[in-house]
Amino acid sequence: MAEQMQFQDGESYETMMGVWSALTGTVFLDWLNVPPGARWADIGCGNGASTELIVNRAQPQWVEGIDPSEAQLDFARKRHHAGVANFTLGSALQLPYPDASFDVAIMALVIFFVPDPARGVAEMRRIVRPGGTVAAYAWDLEGGGFPYEDIQAAMRDVGAAPILPPHPDVARRDALDRLWTRAGLLDVETREIVSRRVFPTFEQYWSIACSSPGTAPVLARLDAAQLAQVHDAVRGSRGAGERVAHGRAHAVRGRVAN
Repeated sequence: MAEQMQFQDGESYETMMGVWSALTGTVFLDWLNVPPGARWADIGCGNGASTELIVNRAQPQWVEGIDPSEAQLDFARKRHHAGVANFTLGSALQLPYPDASFDVAIMALVIFFVPDPARGVAEMRRIVRPGGTVAAYAWDLEGGGFPYEDIQAAMRDVGAAPILPPHPDVARRDALDRLWTRAGLLDVETREIVSRRVFPTFEQYWSIACSSPGTAPVLARLDAAQLAQVHDAVRGSRGAGERVAHGRAHAVRGRVAN
């Protein structure tokens, strides 16, 4: 069985990925353009980064976040959600909500982690009212869109494969379109979202990037020479100063039939 990523530290996740979630999620929410006062479901909410963005940017009536990691949810509950968010331990494959109980359901950087992506989309469709929105975005892993892809590429060069989500292929735009269409959603659209993050120094970038649960356990198993090779390859000729990283995600949205 392939090694699985473990997300158990909400604070570390915030530094490593929560910032990226906000950068990409801002464009995503603007694209969805959901009117204020909607009821949202944030599936795979993790440490609450995406939930907080919904609260601050989309003016929801209510947001339900669900995630399989209690440690991540503990962090999410400590965020400032203005009294309009609730967090539940659970699975994307069996959402504990009644049919048609939300206006919008989203997965932010989650769809490729769901054991059965098609069933996950079907569950989102089930809980959204007729005319409501089902949407997601995910890193273009197969196309090199992961923000820390340079580290993972250098790892592969020394024979150390990073840990990937179980379904990296579903983040392709054609795959997302197919998933949403086969789930019976209408007016399906996809788009690319590119985000940019500035790190003051290379070593800050290296430290944060290496905390990824897909990277850290693999780096820990390298010998000193391999680790030095990866570090030097990523540092390259750009030196120790400012490092600008880019992430590329694919997003999809569709409407539940009336």
